[in-house]
Amino acid sequence: MSNLDGVLAPILTPFTNALTPHVPLFVALARHLMGQGLGLAPFGTTSEGNSLGVEEKVELLDALAETGLDMGRTMPGTGCCALTDSVTLSRHAVSLGCGGVLMLPPFYYKTPSEDGLFASFAEVIERVGDSRLKVYLYHFPQQSQIPITHGLIARLLAAYPATVVGIKDSSGDLANMEGMCRAFPGFKVFAGTERLILPVMRAGGAGCISANANIHGPAMLELWRRWREPEAEGLQKGLEGFRTVMEGVPLIAALKALTARRTGDYGWRRVRPPLVALPPEAEIELIERLAKAGIAI
Repeated sequence: MSNLDGVLAPILTPFTNALTPHVPLFVALARHLMGQGLGLAPFGTTSEGNSLGVEEKVELLDALAETGLDMGRTMPGTGCCALTDSVTLSRHAVSLGCGGVLMLPPFYYKTPSEDGLFASFAEVIERVGDSRLKVYLYHFPQQSQIPITHGLIARLLAAYPATVVGIKDSSGDLANMEGMCRAFPGFKVFAGTERLILPVMRAGGAGCISANANIHGPAMLELWRRWREPEAEGLQKGLEGFRTVMEGVPLIAALKALTARRTGDYGWRRVRPPLVALPPEAEIELIERLAKAGIAI
């Protein structure tokens, strides 16, 4: 498989008591996830990426590279509101050998024109100026309120066919993902939820980038590997229980609480404001609900 096909985990970001990134814990989780066969997508929504500064992201990427992990299996989020921040992060990711970058549109100004969005992505690509740059667009209109349309994708592919290579679609809109697979052959479409791994793969997609891969990644990876087999429908159904339970809680705080339980390190429960940690009673209820669904942490 190519470096960035399959299942990628939007790796959680741990924090110290001072709410600075906890580099050793971050690296340890990265090793754990890659050891399961997963790729990494740091600095997206689940990573609290928009609560991290450019310098912090650079430090964390450097730590991954220095520990000898396969950077070709990483897709860091580099899309920022500030053009120069996007350029800095994308250029640094390329210099470290990252397999691609995941790029949100600049999301502060609402209802931008297609021309404006095209210019934003184009300016980053031109300023990085490196043929090794591989851009994966990040379509998450519920959060960014800036959709990435098929028309914009077509323009970017026409202008930068060797650079703009894929998309993570977190809209939950299967028809949109299937439409992209049909309209743009070879364009790598990643579902943003494990609920859609099977139909997206059947449509010609590349895989899945889901928050829950931090905990439930091996089950997702098994379906991705076996999506052509008769058992695939059952494997897809088997992913539903965990997803359903997690959709009833604050996702990032809940995933951090589960990671704290798995590792025995309380520090994993910390989140950066404005997020708040999962209350103890909610954590107990979460564990009970997972147990009823037959899922042990």
